Amino acid sequence: MNNKYLTVSAINRYLKAKFDQDDNLRVVFLKGEISNIKYHTTGHIYFSIKDETSKINAIMFSRSAANLTFTPIDGTKVLITGRISVYESTGNYQIYV
Repeated sequence: MNNKYLTVSAINRYLKAKFDQDDNLRVVFLKGEISNIKYHTTGHIYFSIKDETSKINAIMFSRSAANLTFTPIDGTKVLITGRISVYESTGNYQIYV
């Protein structure tokens, strides 16, 4: 096998490191609309934030979700703060709210 070829795990690990080292992605302020919200039994909340032309996947861990002062539902317009990173096992980037 040629040593120039990377494994999927290696490229995902590399991209996660790049995302995590980027100061512009450590604290991100987004505005948009919640869609595809799913409440997990662990208390985590999975959803997307979208605008007229794009969307980004999002996760809010149970520790943060416990501090919400409203119940997020599809269609809710929100202002959120989080960090952008790569979920290494899938290679998808998302905002951790």
